[in-house]
Amino acid sequence: MDESAVAGPFSEAEVARLMGRIGAVRAELDKRIVGQEEVKEQVFLCLLAGGHALLEGVPGLGKTVLVRSLGEALDLKFSRVQFTPDLMPADIVGTHIVSEETPGQRRFVFQPGPVFTNLLLADEINRATPKTQSSLLEAMQERQVTVGSQTRPLPGPFFVLATQNPIEMEGTYPLPEAQMDRFLFKVSVPFPHEEELLTIVGRTTGVDIAPLQPVADGQTILSAMKLVRAVPVAQAVASYAVRLVLATHPETEDAPADVKRFVRFGASPRGAQALILAGKARALLENRYNVSFADVRNVAKPALRHRFFLNFDGEAQGLTTDKLVDTILGAVSETR
Repeated sequence: MDESAVAGPFSEAEVARLMGRIGAVRAELDKRIVGQEEVKEQVFLCLLAGGHALLEGVPGLGKTVLVRSLGEALDLKFSRVQFTPDLMPADIVGTHIVSEETPGQRRFVFQPGPVFTNLLLADEINRATPKTQSSLLEAMQERQVTVGSQTRPLPGPFFVLATQNPIEMEGTYPLPEAQMDRFLFKVSVPFPHEEELLTIVGRTTGVDIAPLQPVADGQTILSAMKLVRAVPVAQAVASYAVRLVLATHPETEDAPADVKRFVRFGASPRGAQALILAGKARALLENRYNVSFADVRNVAKPALRHRFFLNFDGEAQGLTTDKLVDTILGAVSETR
């Protein structure tokens, strides 16, 4: 990057240092996670943009291992919650307990739950009931939790990296739309290729498992998040992102015919925010200090696939939101 291209409070040296730390985290992950380059990149985009990620895939694809490994590579407080049907909201956010500090003197004290952390792994989040799932709504949006009459801030940075099995599988509950919208990305985790599967078998069935070292701390992540927000975006690119989101709404005049026919309701304004923030983060990972149309197109699927919903006809036709995002990308031009 040219120093003249770096705006705001960050010099070229500071940008290089921060991106070097992020690169070191990626290198640590590569020691353990085989392949899944697109998945790892999308998780890093969420990290840089300060957003939460929902990883979806069938059991055994390494979703939990990826998140746990990221926790090892970052010098952050890490918590894991295994979501089950009997999990209660208090098991996540905390509760008041009776404490006897001196004989005969008892008082209620707050026992913080695992949400008071920097990196929260919500494992198999869709196996808990909607009531328990919704306990994360305030934490994910406002970085705070309210228990009783008192609101408590969460430590920064704060990320929720959740895993879920496809909703068609036994014993799962669909996430509420309001919670789905709070995830910056929904990341689809595919099955590995033959060569990758062979490497996975070799790495995981031997005596030694590669140890990971923490190579970035919380202050580094917070600085990287500020750097992402300092990346400029041209008005034309921002307008393109907005028009992509509007095209997910069936009542919009310029929406593609398939959207008008098969979509129940479209993406919220958070979709446009996700496209811009993730586009800024991707530009930095590509060593650029400006957001391109290609950056927005690249992040469109993980940013939008969970933010609009098919109607009955769309589901009956076997359509997916990924297919409709492709349709929208083909229909919306970069210029008006």
